[in-house]
Amino acid sequence: MERHIKGMANHWRIEILLCIANQHGISVEGIIDELEGNDKTIGEHIRRLHHAGLIDKKYQGRSVRHTLSPYGKKFVSFLRSFQDI
Repeated sequence: MERHIKGMANHWRIEILLCIANQHGISVEGIIDELEGNDKTIGEHIRRLHHAGLIDKKYQGRSVRHTLSPYGKKFVSFLRSFQDI
């Protein structure tokens, strides 16, 4: 549990999780474009989210597609519950 919570404990990581939830199978480039962030910063946050077990990566040739893991889906649901308040 601690690994998952620490994995999302950053505003960029929260935005990335929500972006992936909205666009299943999005690439790193798509996330960078959507969030208008620095490629190295976004790439590092994606790596940490993957390490925390919150996102899955699927390699398709030279491209990598990102989806939420089962834990990632639960955390996005948790995050969205706060948006409704």
